[in-house]
Amino acid sequence: MLARVQVTEFLDRLAAGTPTPGGGSAAALAGSLSAALIHMVADLSLAKPALAPHHPTLAVMRDRAATLQKELLGMVDRDAEAYDAVMAAIRMPKGSPGEIEARKAALGRANVTATEIPLQAAESCATLMSLGRDLAAHGNRNALSDAGTAVLLAEAGLRAALMNVLINLPGHPDPVAAAAIRDRARDLGLEADRLRVADLETLKSIDAAR
Repeated sequence: MLARVQVTEFLDRLAAGTPTPGGGSAAALAGSLSAALIHMVADLSLAKPALAPHHPTLAVMRDRAATLQKELLGMVDRDAEAYDAVMAAIRMPKGSPGEIEARKAALGRANVTATEIPLQAAESCATLMSLGRDLAAHGNRNALSDAGTAVLLAEAGLRAALMNVLINLPGHPDPVAAAAIRDRARDLGLEADRLRVADLETLKSIDAAR
């Protein structure tokens, strides 16, 4: 499992001249790093008695980040497996009408999964961007740079995941579903724009008030 290897080994695999792991796995990893930082800042904030009024909210944020971290880490492997399935379908024989039909069906199924997984990663990263903003507003001010890093990593994960959605979308076998996914990807991109501005403005305003 990619998610369980050492960082140096993962980087070596990422750098290798093979299709997987690739950008989708890297996007999910960026999101999981963001979630881990949010978890850390929430814990640092929960340790502050002065932030006691915010402790219930911070605890919810910490638990949500922990869940997202686990989910996104799982997507590091799932994305690679999904694209491996696409490549396997592409290599299927197509010498007869039956083989052509079987290959087409397998390729369609594989592209559905290869589209759905990065879309889920993008959704999770959008949630992390929101959590990062709220954490900056209510959390430990000594960890503002960590909250800001979490936001930027989440945005990188979101945008990278969307690139993987869009590159696999033409192979989706259902035009109606594909159009809905394209619309959702566009909305997530716009949401990332809005959240980045809101998050960074929150960080700047809090830092200026220190």
